[in-house]
Amino acid sequence: MKAILAALAATLALACGTAAAQKKYDPGASDTEIVIGQTMPYSGPGSSYGEVGKTEAAYFRMVNEQGGINGRKIRFVSLDDAYSPPKTVEGVRKLVEQEQVLLLYGMFGTAPNTAVHRYVNAKKVPHLLLLTGASKWNDPAKNPWTMSFYPDYPSEAKVYARHILDTKPNAKIAVLSQNDDYGRDFLNGLKQALGEKAKTMIVAEATYELTDPTVDSQIVQLKASGADVLMSFSTAKAAVQTLRKLHDTGWKPTHYMAQGAALIGAVFNPAGPEKAVGIISSAYLKDPGDTQWHNDPAYLDWLAFMKKYRPDADLRVGSHVYAYTSARLMVDILRACGDDLTRENVLRQATSIKAVQLPMLLPGVMVSSAPDDYRLIKSLQPVTFDGKRWEKLGDFVPIL
Repeated sequence: MKAILAALAATLALACGTAAAQKKYDPGASDTEIVIGQTMPYSGPGSSYGEVGKTEAAYFRMVNEQGGINGRKIRFVSLDDAYSPPKTVEGVRKLVEQEQVLLLYGMFGTAPNTAVHRYVNAKKVPHLLLLTGASKWNDPAKNPWTMSFYPDYPSEAKVYARHILDTKPNAKIAVLSQNDDYGRDFLNGLKQALGEKAKTMIVAEATYELTDPTVDSQIVQLKASGADVLMSFSTAKAAVQTLRKLHDTGWKPTHYMAQGAALIGAVFNPAGPEKAVGIISSAYLKDPGDTQWHNDPAYLDWLAFMKKYRPDADLRVGSHVYAYTSARLMVDILRACGDDLTRENVLRQATSIKAVQLPMLLPGVMVSSAPDDYRLIKSLQPVTFDGKRWEKLGDFVPIL
């Protein structure tokens, strides 16, 4: 009898152990593969951001060469949406319904992601680490499957507003913004931080459409207001045009530029870096052009990665640092999933990150998340451009 009971206990223990170790998969995952999808503007008005997708693809190639994630290789399907929301919808439907991706990752732009977020939330597909800081991505109640990696736009605008109030309390502010949720989020954040003073300090506002050939007329209009501060809440193409038109008209306001457009390689160099001297922005990543990092182990690892996997890329372009850091976090999330590669578990791991210091984040910047707080980046460093690199402008500012 004792022998029978012992055998039964051993059988039950084996069964329980097998159940505990059982692998769980949703579409896009198997014993050998994890399928990740993305749309990215490799063409069109946002094409400079396509470099992000190329570097993310290179990072996943490196991970695969090193053995993959828990023995599984990443298949990364990145489609061109030309920064056009209808094309984003078409691409995302293909990724979810035909490619059967486990998750969507790193998609660029507020308008493209807005076009698909209801669809992916209805389908319960993780829509993670977006390259957009729209406030709607920190809304677990309404959009539980959607999370951004980028700092949220209203909080970034509040950092600039505080700097203006501290350094130029009588400023006359002109605002150029993209006429969509991206631009409106920035403008709302600015007005909230200025409070009652917004009514008197903001003397002119102008918007532009993504399809506008130039922003020249808007800059002329804003200059005519007599403003001595310009807030540029735009993307790369309009930012280049803004710098050129400011130079051509001789207007020299104190110039604040959203960090998504304040790109040395993609914006300042094409416009002429001398035209960008004095621009104020914010940062949370190490600038590859800043010599203070050139002996930093994390920078040297990034540099070795770039030389091997993106040998033709412009190393001065900060977008490559963003892509490298974002892809590293995506890999960390998937590793934490272990053998439970369900969409629900992917989301669970993404929303329970505990104070992680990623290598190319500025010292002191941590990544964390919670089921009721999807904001991953919670502090920013104000910076100013000296013609070659970014210089610190005061202390880190927490984004609340």
